[in-house]
Amino acid sequence: MKLVPYLLPLLIATSIARAQPTNPLPLWPDGAPGALGKADQDIPTLTAYFPDPNQASGAALIICPGGAYGKLAPHEGKNYALWLNTQGVTAFVLKYRLGPDGYHHPSMFLDGTRAIRLVRAYAAEWKLDPKRIGIMGSSAGGHLAATLLTHFDAGQTNAIDPIERQSSRPDLGVLCYAVITMGEKTHRGSKQNLLGNNPSPELVKLLSNELQVSKETPPCFLFHTSEDTTVSVENSLDFASALHHAGVLFDLHIYEKGNHGMGLGSREYDPEKMHPWTKDCSLWLKAQGFTK
Repeated sequence: MKLVPYLLPLLIATSIARAQPTNPLPLWPDGAPGALGKADQDIPTLTAYFPDPNQASGAALIICPGGAYGKLAPHEGKNYALWLNTQGVTAFVLKYRLGPDGYHHPSMFLDGTRAIRLVRAYAAEWKLDPKRIGIMGSSAGGHLAATLLTHFDAGQTNAIDPIERQSSRPDLGVLCYAVITMGEKTHRGSKQNLLGNNPSPELVKLLSNELQVSKETPPCFLFHTSEDTTVSVENSLDFASALHHAGVLFDLHIYEKGNHGMGLGSREYDPEKMHPWTKDCSLWLKAQGFTK
């Protein structure tokens, strides 16, 4: 596949300094569909973090930070990427569009699907396996990840843009204290920012991802804490139940302790303060063939 010019700076950067973040890469060189302007908030991007080449497994995860669809929490983006790099996994932090900037569904969803297609399209150039491209998200970012896990397509075979020919189906998902439903147990701020005022019952159902699971949904790792007072643990329990009934493999961990938004265990990247979920997730990623 011939590289388009806007990808060249990324490839140059990654060849010079692995394990360092690249410059943010716009998902659409000519502007995102439905963009309201050309300011920073109107340009969804991916920032790549590549592991040491000697440790790289060839797998990748696209990370959706949380923030109630109103902001993007840095510790649920960069920190996750740094941690994944220690596992040999290439990480891409997604900057998706947000409610306070005038965006609602499907803008965030389009950003996520484009990110998956783009990484898969350039897998060979980035030394990645196109069949090991996963999605990861926390809180509202977990809702976006769950949406991508339950609403995907095989790509447009005849698309002029070669990126759009790629499948948007993730090969697995990692959901961290995720918002799953837009129904009774939802996080109200996330719902407001995503769907706006007075969304139709049909839209609420469509974006209640526990209702959208099928046998084609990819395997998932989910964790939550029972003391989370921001996003009810029932979000993860209901999604896991739906996966079970659909026959989809999953790994569910409900911990007693841990506040909402805890990330890896603290707001700063500190290998000495990792929550137990990181160890459990590492074991699961290895079982899925995403790590060596």
